[in-house]
Amino acid sequence: MIIGIAGTIAAGKETLTGFFREKGFIYLESSQVIKDELRREGREVTRESMQDKGDELRAKYGVSAIMIMLLDKTRTEPTKNYIFDSLRNDGEAEFMRKEVKNFILIGVDAPKELRFKRTLKRAKPSDPKTWEEFLVVDGRDQNDTSNPLGQQTRKLIENSDFVIFNDKELAKSKNQVEQIWEKLKDKILVS
Repeated sequence: MIIGIAGTIAAGKETLTGFFREKGFIYLESSQVIKDELRREGREVTRESMQDKGDELRAKYGVSAIMIMLLDKTRTEPTKNYIFDSLRNDGEAEFMRKEVKNFILIGVDAPKELRFKRTLKRAKPSDPKTWEEFLVVDGRDQNDTSNPLGQQTRKLIENSDFVIFNDKELAKSKNQVEQIWEKLKDKILVS
């Protein structure tokens, strides 16, 4: 099984992926593929450069380019379960639904103000530092209207098999993940 994650910035994707890692899923990050490409080209790794590079890869090789790169990493252990963090374009989810028999998409979201507070608290180098910067980055991430191969996190969340709205304490979010697990665990590959 492959579980794809789609979520807004600082919505709580790490909580979700951590749960599935504990269940034995192998974690693969689309952002790591993109960072590797940027470093190979000698480019600085920022949120904007990662968004740009993802758009470039989809434009050059097709909307499924990043998913193909991740799927290639599963070839050595095809009987394992994987979690792909994170899809950014609805075409990626469409591709995965066609190519992977047991593909599930889980969306993660939270209120904008709460997500901004979380970005300030976690203080990743690529995170926006001001509310204005956050709005620009979040707007592009959710729906890049200028580019059909760009970021479409909002559409992905709307088309997810399950959605976690991570607006309360951690225990509530974990409970939502447990409920999803109960629905999926009979479909999980046993290796």
